[in-house]
Amino acid sequence: MQRKAYVPGLAALLVALVVGCTADSGTDGSAIDPKSGSSTSSVAQPGKYRTLREPCGSVPGSTLKDLLPGTGELPEEQQKKIFRGTAAVTYDTDRRVGCSWKADSPDASHHLSVDFERVVSYDGAVSDDDRAQEVFVTKQDAANLPVPADTADAEAGADGKQGQASPSTTPPVSKPATGTPAGTPASSATGTPDGLQPRVLDGLGDAAFLDDVLTGAGAGSTAQRRTVSVVFRTSNVIVTLVYGEQPARTTEVPDSKELQEKAQSLARKLAEEFSD
Repeated sequence: MQRKAYVPGLAALLVALVVGCTADSGTDGSAIDPKSGSSTSSVAQPGKYRTLREPCGSVPGSTLKDLLPGTGELPEEQQKKIFRGTAAVTYDTDRRVGCSWKADSPDASHHLSVDFERVVSYDGAVSDDDRAQEVFVTKQDAANLPVPADTADAEAGADGKQGQASPSTTPPVSKPATGTPAGTPASSATGTPDGLQPRVLDGLGDAAFLDDVLTGAGAGSTAQRRTVSVVFRTSNVIVTLVYGEQPARTTEVPDSKELQEKAQSLARKLAEEFSD
């Protein structure tokens, strides 16, 4: 009886075909990456801004003339020097920049500063915007905004106790120690008229607040100095604007309404520039 010849090459080919079919038998037709597992985790979105605006050029000369009264009467070269501003010293201009201006007149001295901070999250599960909001909330808590009078009254009526501000372990850094208890109506705590007290602002960036502080000018002086701060967040950038006035006469108190209106007007202009 004659035996059939055994062909090794044919057997190897059959084995290769069987293995190939087994490997391609996934339900969706794609191979599974052994390093990533069965699913890929999502990565948080980066912020809108990758760079920052040049701060000393962010305020137009016409606006500076309005915010720094008396500069319009100065010689042109002196005006240019004041309007040029002084850049803040930073170590990474892609992450933080700032500029300040100051002008003295016979009636008062005024100062202005802007600070741009670009927040970057190094946590893949937290977006730049979310991290920037955390930084913004920390700044707002540190401002220790007083409780509005109507809120304090409502809380006092609810539990029979004086209204308290939201609990925070962060000590106030933007207001002087006045001995004013938490829950005191805002107009009493800051010396500002009703409606002008430090507060959260609507319609400015993604979140914003305003602070207003009236202090003595320094040791041995009874002159009053008012400083208005507007802080807002737009995406992953936080803008801090500080505008202040100190009258030359010790009997005068800077007008809170005027300073706040000018500070908010500039803040809106800066917000528009970032949205361009």
